[in-house]
Amino acid sequence: MIIGIVVGDLTGLALGGSVGELPLTVIAGLLVTAAAVRNMIMVRGPGVGPDDLGNASLAGSSTAIEVARLSEVSAPAWLGALAGLYSSILLAMLMITYHTDPHKRMAKSFK
Repeated sequence: MIIGIVVGDLTGLALGGSVGELPLTVIAGLLVTAAAVRNMIMVRGPGVGPDDLGNASLAGSSTAIEVARLSEVSAPAWLGALAGLYSSILLAMLMITYHTDPHKRMAKSFK
């Protein structure tokens, strides 16, 4: 989560003022999920399904825009940090769901 916030914040600082809110949050979300996938999947083996990266980054980015609008703060660093945070949370939830196999748990409970 901390890496997601830092990567999103740095993306917001780097792109602030040159792009709008939506492109900024989408780019920040994509960079965060790409960084997480590089660290998790390439080092430890398969972790998420093929479409999970785009889903997590787009959902996290749109959530970040809504939270920023409700908080009435529209600083690029804030938008990037929120997009990074929510994208990393959603990616973690998708990875947990992907690794959860209910059939293995049921088989262990009957032994």
